[in-house]
Amino acid sequence: MALLAIDQVSVAYDKVEAVRDVSLAIEPGQIVTVIGPNGAGKTTLLGAAIGLLPWRGRMSYDGLDLSRMDVEGRIERGFCLVPETRELFGDLSVADNLLLGGYSRRRDAAGVKQSLADLYGRFPRLSERRGQRASTLSGGERQMLALGRALMAKPRLLLLDEPSLGLAPLIIREVFKIISSLRELGVSILLVEQNARAALETADYGYVLETGEIVHSGSAADLMHDPKVTASYLGGH
Repeated sequence: MALLAIDQVSVAYDKVEAVRDVSLAIEPGQIVTVIGPNGAGKTTLLGAAIGLLPWRGRMSYDGLDLSRMDVEGRIERGFCLVPETRELFGDLSVADNLLLGGYSRRRDAAGVKQSLADLYGRFPRLSERRGQRASTLSGGERQMLALGRALMAKPRLLLLDEPSLGLAPLIIREVFKIISSLRELGVSILLVEQNARAALETADYGYVLETGEIVHSGSAADLMHDPKVTASYLGGH
């Protein structure tokens, strides 16, 4: 059974449909990417999945009907979003931002403490800057903090919106290595990304979203070698 199943989902702003009859699925342990141009509806799709936007159609998470689950209910069941804007608390320290990520587990103080220690082991740079205000971090460090904060909730499914946005090429490679390594934690990922090459090199399966509709899908390896995808998104001819 798919961990996340999106079936014929549409999302509209007033009378304008930003997403139209989109269907996709993510299996446990899988990294799935959605690529496409700006304005295609990728961020809108994530907003609907996490419960921030109204939608029509059918969505289920771990067999549960998402139309009956609010945002907090999703998070408590391990369904988390790292937004494009990262939404960090700039005046708070790195450590405090991470602890806020574990808020849904606040009754398990020992577990949260262990998760924080594990996270510092996975992200040594965050450990070095644990007392530093989030607003003083570099772009790459902020993205690591946003990822780390989401991991503090012990997610089963992570929605990542444009994790490479505004980062230098060397940092992008580092961030995608981290994303790929999350498989070891048993985390499934739905990745929305403008950098199609990096996304397809990381993912197992991909969907191409254009003007609100899925126009192509397949294994990430197949999409990497598809002439249309190459010409439109990978700089090929």
